[in-house]
Amino acid sequence: MAYLTSYAQQVKDTTAIQILDEVVVSDSRFPLRRAESGKTIIKISTEELQRNQGRSIAEIITTKSGLEINGSRSRQGEILGVFARGGRGRQVLILIDGIRISDPSSFSQEYDLRLLSTANIASIEIIKGAASTLYGTNAATAVINIKTKNTSKKKLAGEFLVSVGTNQTAGDQNNNLSEFTNSALISGTLQKLSYSLGVSNSFADGMSSVISPENEEDINSNVSLNMQLHYAISENIDFKIYANQTKLRTEYDESFGLIDAPYQFLSEQKRIGVSSGLKYNNNGSLKLNMAYTDYNSENLSAFPNSFSGNNLVLDVFNKYIFDKRFYSVLGLNYIRDRSDFTEVKDFTLTDPYLNLVYVSEFGLNVNAGTRLNVHSEYGNHLVYNVNPSYSISGNKGYLKLLATYATSYITPSLTQLFGDFGANDALEPEINRTIEAGFEYATNDKLRGSAVYFNRKEENFVFFDNASFQYMNSINEIDVQGAEIELSWEPLEKLQWNANYTFTERKGDSGIRLPKHKINTVLSYNISSNTYASAQYSYAAGRTDTDFNSFTDVALEPYGLVGCYLSREVISGKLKVFLNIDNLFNSSFTEVIGFSTRGRNFRFGLNLEL
Repeated sequence: MAYLTSYAQQVKDTTAIQILDEVVVSDSRFPLRRAESGKTIIKISTEELQRNQGRSIAEIITTKSGLEINGSRSRQGEILGVFARGGRGRQVLILIDGIRISDPSSFSQEYDLRLLSTANIASIEIIKGAASTLYGTNAATAVINIKTKNTSKKKLAGEFLVSVGTNQTAGDQNNNLSEFTNSALISGTLQKLSYSLGVSNSFADGMSSVISPENEEDINSNVSLNMQLHYAISENIDFKIYANQTKLRTEYDESFGLIDAPYQFLSEQKRIGVSSGLKYNNNGSLKLNMAYTDYNSENLSAFPNSFSGNNLVLDVFNKYIFDKRFYSVLGLNYIRDRSDFTEVKDFTLTDPYLNLVYVSEFGLNVNAGTRLNVHSEYGNHLVYNVNPSYSISGNKGYLKLLATYATSYITPSLTQLFGDFGANDALEPEINRTIEAGFEYATNDKLRGSAVYFNRKEENFVFFDNASFQYMNSINEIDVQGAEIELSWEPLEKLQWNANYTFTERKGDSGIRLPKHKINTVLSYNISSNTYASAQYSYAAGRTDTDFNSFTDVALEPYGLVGCYLSREVISGKLKVFLNIDNLFNSSFTEVIGFSTRGRNFRFGLNLEL
């Protein structure tokens, strides 16, 4: 593993080396060079997060190819729909430090991204396509692996962020300060013990959830507390315990009739987890991850209700390297989801899995695996993945050809099976098949580009039937195909251009809120050693949305948004100030029929590190 460590150290040296020898982890659980990975992994680095301070994780992720987070451009606090490669939210698996997070009390068992604070996040890796063999259920269209910040090597260090901004529509440019974010993170290392404690809060008003003449203000607030203790028992054994508590309060309006209403949604998440690792024989390591999360939510509306549930996740796996060419992961994943309805209901999944990676000396690389899903309600089901790639190296870079054939398996949620509204215990699991093929090209001239075609078939897709008021399996087969093109180029020493294009075509249902064509581009420039500026453009083509008052599909107009960002280090390595402007030309557009979207907004902040 020494050569991999050296690559990880070198990525900090130059942009050229970053492009050629960038290290990725998520698609194999080993730190492999990007040229040896059979995927086009999206990496959102610490540097990129720092250059987007003040923006939510949803706002950042939705600028990436193949990904659309519906609601990220609307009022702060709106429900976020995570769509990847034409799929729906429950087909995307979200991990925090490698551990699955999902709310078993929600309708689709998704994780509510509004509960996620950006203050404690170090980086994000996104695998697009099926990854169920390595990560289990729900990993059908993407895996979003969020890595939290490491503790400081100093005895005591602090990081503080304060930002203020406007929160207004295109039609009401009052420029009042209505959005506030604060965070503090204290961490350090005392011999073998390291620690961190972080707190963050955000508050926003100034916008109404639905478009209305009165434009009454709906408040959104979030408070999050994070704690971590890590102890290095020896050079080869470590143990970590962590905890999180997040409270969300968001006001919203009546969606039927689209009228102002004094409704509120309250949610609280409590999570505690442990992680331990054992390294042995220079080539092997044993890892244990376990987390327990409790969710409690309440709707205060014309039809008040409450939701509560919890889940236990245990993942133990052994990693071993044979002859520096074969990388193996053998593991067992256990999930127990529980939710309170008229009576308490739960189910379990117990999944043994095996994943192998072969890295040859002549450019051929193969990532393959299988997992046996053992579900307490549905019995056994096998999923598998084959991902070959071939890398042609030269003096100026490499050309990588890649392909994937993978299956995935998603069982209905507890609410869909046993809930108090529309439950159907006769539902069948959803089965997915994914094919993708493409290439990636990178040079030491600071250029990387990739193009990937994907095709996915979904059977037994679960939906809510408004005619029978019950969850049903679709009799139609959902067929999704598309293409993703990405480009990263540094034409000048201080100038960088990143761009991506996504084409998505979904057949078999209405596929609401999915743009067929989507473009994102960012042009950034280091004005000086301590001043950075960037300009962003996002385009979404025409889409359809359902008007749920008439239950008819309505065509939505395309839109393009321009934003800019400027930061300056006032004290090198210590104090940075930044200015963020979204929707610079104050464009009016629709994301969801009848709901407000953000016009031109300003956000100013400072970041202090001690």
